[in-house]
Amino acid sequence: MVFGKDLQRIIDALSDGVYITDGNGITITMNKSYEKITGLPKDRLIGLHMSEVVEGGFISSSVSLEVLKELRVVTLIQAIDGDHKIFVTGTPMFDKKGSIEYVVTTVRDITELLQAKRTEDQLEQLLKLRSLYDGSDAIDDNQEPLIISRNTRACYELAKKVATTNTKILIQGETGTGKTLLANTIHKYSKVFDGPFIELNCTAMPESLMEAELFGYMPGAFTGASAKGRIGLLEAANNGTLFLDEIGDLPLSLQVKLLKVIAENRFIPVGGNEFKVTNFRLISATHHDLKTQVNAGLFREDLFYRLNVVPIKLPPLRERKDEIGPLLEYYVQHFNSMYGLDCHWHKEVITQLSRYEWPGNIRELINLTERLVVTADQSLITLQQLPAEFNLEKTFLCEKSSLKAQVVALEQKLIYEAIKEYGTTRSAAKALCIDQSTLVKKQKRWNSNKESVE
Repeated sequence: MVFGKDLQRIIDALSDGVYITDGNGITITMNKSYEKITGLPKDRLIGLHMSEVVEGGFISSSVSLEVLKELRVVTLIQAIDGDHKIFVTGTPMFDKKGSIEYVVTTVRDITELLQAKRTEDQLEQLLKLRSLYDGSDAIDDNQEPLIISRNTRACYELAKKVATTNTKILIQGETGTGKTLLANTIHKYSKVFDGPFIELNCTAMPESLMEAELFGYMPGAFTGASAKGRIGLLEAANNGTLFLDEIGDLPLSLQVKLLKVIAENRFIPVGGNEFKVTNFRLISATHHDLKTQVNAGLFREDLFYRLNVVPIKLPPLRERKDEIGPLLEYYVQHFNSMYGLDCHWHKEVITQLSRYEWPGNIRELINLTERLVVTADQSLITLQQLPAEFNLEKTFLCEKSSLKAQVVALEQKLIYEAIKEYGTTRSAAKALCIDQSTLVKKQKRWNSNKESVE
């Protein structure tokens, strides 16, 4: 049989490898992806019987021969050049008389997946926690009152309004703006609030592992797989919420499969041949402009419109500056409790940080707070402890600061730098041409209780 040029062009366009034999096990054709995945040349295999392909050492076993023997779909793992593993599924095509006319084999490279699966115990613990998660820690109720700016409050009001429906929500915003917190809030106010809240960051793992994470796999689906199989996050999120963070980084091949799950509420695990039904609330988030990605061919347009039913755009922290002070107070107390400390802000620090642009948004604020708390030499966190990138000098020249405040801040800065340079209060006082007792008294005054500076 001569394989048609049009059909050959079609299978060459597929990303998975395709290998076709006739009903006698003779190789008819294969596509370019098969050659790329296996490294086996098409011109050397066409016309060979599959037993010759195995005997010639090209592959370790033949799924086509198993299909011809079993008269059914067969899935197995083949070894190519020793360590290279491919996931192979052979499907029989019957003629009108019930005889096998062709065997169509699809191939996927799972070498990377198997390497990742060597950390099986860690992944098992992660999925177990996610599948048993009851959502009890889904949201820190103390944080929501900190959402006080007009723009952010509007986002939360819209989120709560649509939370009771099953409509799909796309949260957009820069990294660190609090997209996960908003997703948790939607779950809290939804009809599935007592179900699991399952989160997956779509940039956190390779494509092959992400597919196993989302869809799960059947027992013995591949070498190294758990004998009991594994449930995926699609199944773990049943009767709850699935939050796909950074959806814009989801590989195109998985976008197709996710679209099918959304449309049908069912999926097939890796290595399986039966559908599993799932019903979950889907929330997506991204820092990308998905319309731009659609135009660039990096994101499917049909999936974009499926996800973007209710778009919610979280503003960056620089556009919600009235939240900065409450957030700083909240997180300094949070880290005080975590590390058993008693740090607090000088009021000029709050003023300075409220003017900062915060390119890393709330995440940057949290990291800075923890850094200052754990490295503080004294309980009062002053301007002198701020990193250089926070434009310390601008505080001294700000027209909103009183002359007295600017003088005190400059005095603190000079004394702090002198102690840091000379090592002792005596040497620092000598360098500044003041008495040591004066320097110590000033330090004690600045380190007095928080109420004296507020």
